[in-house]
Amino acid sequence: MKEIYITDKTFDLVDTLTNGEYENCIFSSCNFANKDFSEFKFTDCTFNSCNLSLTKLNKTAFRDIKFKDCKMLGLRFDTCNEFGLSFSFDGCQLNHSSFYKTKIKKTIFKNSQLLETDFSEADLTSTMFDNCNLERATFDQTILEKADLRTSYNYSIDPEINRIKRAKFSILGVAGLLEKYDIEIELSN
Repeated sequence: MKEIYITDKTFDLVDTLTNGEYENCIFSSCNFANKDFSEFKFTDCTFNSCNLSLTKLNKTAFRDIKFKDCKMLGLRFDTCNEFGLSFSFDGCQLNHSSFYKTKIKKTIFKNSQLLETDFSEADLTSTMFDNCNLERATFDQTILEKADLRTSYNYSIDPEINRIKRAKFSILGVAGLLEKYDIEIELSN
């Protein structure tokens, strides 16, 4: 069976896709929750206001993908095809997702919820976390060198078990680096 190739197409309000390769496509208000996108290929695509929660991503290729205002709960990005893996997230809910051992340098997470998201052993070099809620997100043996977390909040990152050289944090976020020491930090006036 020949794999399908679709380019420059807009999909509105659809809930199924045929396995194949999608390039320069736009997906708007689609419901792909609990679908199987295993071995699909997406290149230069945009997902707007889509629900991708619990979608299977085994060997799925995401190359230069933009996710905007998407619900993406419980996704396993760690099972994606790692070749060329690159995406950005703006206004997305990524709670309970996994980026375990992914190499996603320079990724942009903006205005997104990342509650209980797993970044263990991921390479997040030069990644931007702009106004993101990282409550109970896991950072363990994570490379955060040159990452920018100045506007994000609720994170707990242990500098002893993560690489944070030249990462950027706000003064208010420093408490998230010292949480394991169970100390109180007060800002004086």
